[in-house]
Amino acid sequence: MNQNGAMPQSSESTYYYLLGLHPSASVIDIRRAYRELSKRYHPDTTDLPANLATAKFQQIKEAYATLSNPERRLNYDLKIGYSRFGVIQAPADLNHSVTNTYDWSKSAYLDASDRPLSSGEIFALFILGLTFLGCLLLAIAIGLTRGEAAFQTQQPPQHPVAQQQINQISPSASLLGIKHHSC
Repeated sequence: MNQNGAMPQSSESTYYYLLGLHPSASVIDIRRAYRELSKRYHPDTTDLPANLATAKFQQIKEAYATLSNPERRLNYDLKIGYSRFGVIQAPADLNHSVTNTYDWSKSAYLDASDRPLSSGEIFALFILGLTFLGCLLLAIAIGLTRGEAAFQTQQPPQHPVAQQQINQISPSASLLGIKHHSC
């Protein structure tokens, strides 16, 4: 007996058996099986006698009409005693204290939000790395082409009055190589 109190139908008389599928088959699998069987048993394309081919084709058509419609499929599954929804069971550690924390060392990942990167994320990281490398190479190339000129500072021209004052204050300025520039 199933949950509804009815005897489940034998697996040989179900639409799933007719299409050669398991009750958990996807919509795509149902469509694929229907197309294959409808080509095989269509009265115009089969070698079977017309009345047998027509009967088989009508059964396949009826099975597909029921299983391809989600609402009708759910009702049919209940009728045959099949449930796609698993029974929720209590966890084994239900009686343990709540203060017990989860042991992450048993997990495949160290963090619950940790996951493998998608191909798009890997590509974005690759482009980011190339951009960083390109900027670094550009900075090095500019530094090498300019040479030491990039690091030298130019002294602003001094006015003759300021130069005379420097010479009067520090007679050793001429010894240091400060020359008088006339503008």
